[in-house]
Amino acid sequence: MKHIDLNADLGESFGAFQVGEDQLLLDCITSANIACGFHGGDFNVMEQTVRLAKERGVAVGAHPGLPDIMGFGRRVIDVTPEEVYRMLIYQIGALNGFCKVHGVTMQHVKPHGALYHMANQREDIADEVVRATKDSGDGLILFAMSQSKLHHAAEKAGITVAREAFADRTYTLNGELTPRREPSAVIKDRHQLLEHVEELLVNGRVRATDGTLVPMEVDTLCFHGDGESAVPHIEMVISWMKNQGIGVQKAGECNE
Repeated sequence: MKHIDLNADLGESFGAFQVGEDQLLLDCITSANIACGFHGGDFNVMEQTVRLAKERGVAVGAHPGLPDIMGFGRRVIDVTPEEVYRMLIYQIGALNGFCKVHGVTMQHVKPHGALYHMANQREDIADEVVRATKDSGDGLILFAMSQSKLHHAAEKAGITVAREAFADRTYTLNGELTPRREPSAVIKDRHQLLEHVEELLVNGRVRATDGTLVPMEVDTLCFHGDGESAVPHIEMVISWMKNQGIGVQKAGECNE
């Protein structure tokens, strides 16, 4: 049986500002990408999210981003590769502290937002993300888009990669995510989303916004936790996967 990991970005609330439906999402997913305080999250939210993930049997991963609370980490900031390394060490280490408190072994690292795109597109940034992941602990899996700079850098360094695709985002003809400023960037219609997921998981490809079919390999499928219909969309996909004979399994278990 084919198995796919289902992940979502969680723990992005901070202070009195609430983002997403984390408790409901934790009942649906197998891997949680937990914000580490730079684009979202704080020490209270990080602790709570790790604890809840452990209670639900969901794997925990660090979701480090650029220092951009106001822009939710989705704005490009001119940082050096060395700064990227240090900010990842800082954020992964902070989340790992809460993992140790709760007896949780961190499964993976997934850069957030603009940093994710920078690492997928720039070799120098990718190398530092890989170095920070490797220096943060043995056995950490790196979530990266298939055949991206980050994917290749991780494989070169001997780090296990979970090839990630997005259930609720469209793609351009070069296999990159459609910029969020474009009206078609986010998939909101449930029928369109299911067709998109079917192309990914059955046919190993996506239909780009211009109609081009782009090959894409998938180990882990992401749903954005801040999306307004994230929970019903995940439930719909899980039901469809069951009917297709596709199992749901943590990324770490898929790679065993």
